[in-house]
Amino acid sequence: MDLSVLLIFIPTFFFVSITPGMCMTLAMTLGMTIGIRRTFWMMIGEMLGVGIVAVLAVIGVAAIMLQYPHIFSVLKWLGGSYLAYLGVQMWRSRGKMAIPSEFSEQKHIGKRQLAIQGFITAIANPKGWAFMISLLPPFIQPQQPLVLQLSLLVSIILLSEFVCMSLYASGGKTLRVFLNKSGNVRLLNRVSGTLMIGVGIWLVST
Repeated sequence: MDLSVLLIFIPTFFFVSITPGMCMTLAMTLGMTIGIRRTFWMMIGEMLGVGIVAVLAVIGVAAIMLQYPHIFSVLKWLGGSYLAYLGVQMWRSRGKMAIPSEFSEQKHIGKRQLAIQGFITAIANPKGWAFMISLLPPFIQPQQPLVLQLSLLVSIILLSEFVCMSLYASGGKTLRVFLNKSGNVRLLNRVSGTLMIGVGIWLVST
């Protein structure tokens, strides 16, 4: 690919990634509640979903799917309801994702559960589809091999997503440490739960 194209593409999609949204809010919330290391499993699912959306946006399948909004409605309601349920549990200091009174206590949260949570959030995010459909195809050069171009561009997108989610998750961990010094574990659970509920509502309402 032309270097000039890449020099425009990289900051464009980094800006898209760093902009607050469902996936970044989810990363921050999980960073607060379960730590950065476990949040990586959610990131894996999210990046898989983003990669699929990016590929479909280029090959045109996304345009077809957008003509059948009921597909997204089902995904949004299922994903949004699940995230809202987790948020309510966290707000009440219950459930696997709620922070215990003693931070040394470790709770097992399934890797598969976290990965699925990230995947659903990415796939069922209509704004993510809109960004990919509107921004990604213009960077494809018809005279160059499609597979090689798509592989490079998707790799850049996933790297941007990973870096930005890591930043958000680190911010969540810092906030958790700050609140823990004051012993406000219940407040932290409620903040995290509220963020999670907000993500669920956002997912359903968009």
